[in-house]
Amino acid sequence: MHIAWLGKKTPFCGNVTYSREVTNALMELGHRVSFLHFVQEEEAAIHPEQDEVPLPCLYKSQIYTIPSLKARKVLADSLRELNPDIVHASLSLSPLDFALPEICQELRLPLVATFHPAFDRRRRNFAANTAYLMYQWYASVLGSYDRVIIFSQLQKELLARLGVPRSRIAVIPNGVDTEKYAPVYSSIKEELRAHCLFVYMGRITIEKNVDALLKAWKQANLGPGVKLAIIGDGPRRSNLQAFYGSEDGVRWLGYIASEERRMQILSGADAFILPSLIEGLSLSLLEAMACGTACVATDVGADSEVLEGGAGILLQPLWVRSQLRTLLPILAEQPEFTAILGQKARQRVLDRYTLTANIQKLENLYAEVLGRVPAPSRLR
Repeated sequence: MHIAWLGKKTPFCGNVTYSREVTNALMELGHRVSFLHFVQEEEAAIHPEQDEVPLPCLYKSQIYTIPSLKARKVLADSLRELNPDIVHASLSLSPLDFALPEICQELRLPLVATFHPAFDRRRRNFAANTAYLMYQWYASVLGSYDRVIIFSQLQKELLARLGVPRSRIAVIPNGVDTEKYAPVYSSIKEELRAHCLFVYMGRITIEKNVDALLKAWKQANLGPGVKLAIIGDGPRRSNLQAFYGSEDGVRWLGYIASEERRMQILSGADAFILPSLIEGLSLSLLEAMACGTACVATDVGADSEVLEGGAGILLQPLWVRSQLRTLLPILAEQPEFTAILGQKARQRVLDRYTLTANIQKLENLYAEVLGRVPAPSRLR
C-alpha cells in the first residue's frame, strides 16, 4: 500500500514523534510512505530524502503552522503526482487541514486524519476552555474526512457532541515499542548523585503546569539526595530556571535528542510526573510506563484512561501543588511502592498501548476505508 503521510518533522513535539514512529513501523511492514511536511525558507535548501515532499510555510511551531500562499498548490500537485492509495494527515493545526478534504475529493483520494489537540472534558481552567474552542473549530471539517483517528473514548464523545459523525471517528490510542522502551539498567542516578529521582519530560509551557510541580517540589523540601530532572524546552524554561536550580535539587537537562538517552533516564527514574492542565494522550507518559517507571499524571485528556484502575496515580489539575506536596515525600520514602506502581504501569502498556497493536488497527482502518471507496473513484 502507498500512503501519502502529511505530518511534522520539526520542531520536536508529540506530533513529530507520532509521525516518525507510525511511518517507520508502516515501512517496516512493507508499505510505501511518502512524507509531506512543512519547511521554512531557511530549510528549503536542504535536499529532501527519497519519498519526502517539502511544503512551503511562513512559520511553524510545536503548536501550529502557517503555510505559504503557494502551499496548497504544491500539496495538490504533489498528491496528484504521487497518486497514493490513501492520504493520512497527522493534523498540524494549519489552514491546510481545512483545505485537504476538498483537495482529496478533487483528486478522488481517500483521506484519514489523526486529531491530536489536548483537552480536559470538564473544562476546569482557561487552557481547557481554549482547547475546547479548538475542538469546536475543527468539528466543522472533521466530518469531511473519511475517518478521524483519536486516542480515547472521552475524545470520541467530545467530538460526537460537537457534530462529528460517530461512524467517521476511530479510536486508536498511541502505541509504544515495548521492546525498545523497557526496564533496563541505568546509571542516571549515579550521574546526578541522587538516591531518588523524579522526572518531568515534555514542553515547558503554561498548559504543562510545570510551575505547580516546581512549587510543590520546593515546599516538600525532600533533601539533598532527592532530585528532579526537567527534560525539555519551551517559553517558560528561562523564567522557571531562574527560580529553581541545583540548590533546590532541580536539574535542567534541556531538550535531549537522543532517544536512547531519554530511555535511560526514564528507566532510572523512581517516578515520572506529568502535571498538565490539558493533554491528549501523552507519548512521554506511555514511554515512562513502558520503562517500568511509576507514573503520576493529572486527570485530563486520555491520560486518566491510561492510569485508571491502579496503573498510576491521578491528580486533580486544579490542586496539583497541594497534592504533590503531600505525595512527593511518600514516593521518595517508599521505594517498594514505586516499584509496584512501575510494574503495573508497564503491564498496562503491554495490555493496551503497544505500537504493534496500534499499527495493526491502523492497517485495518486503511483497508476498511479503501473497501468503501467506489471503484470508479480510484485513480490507477
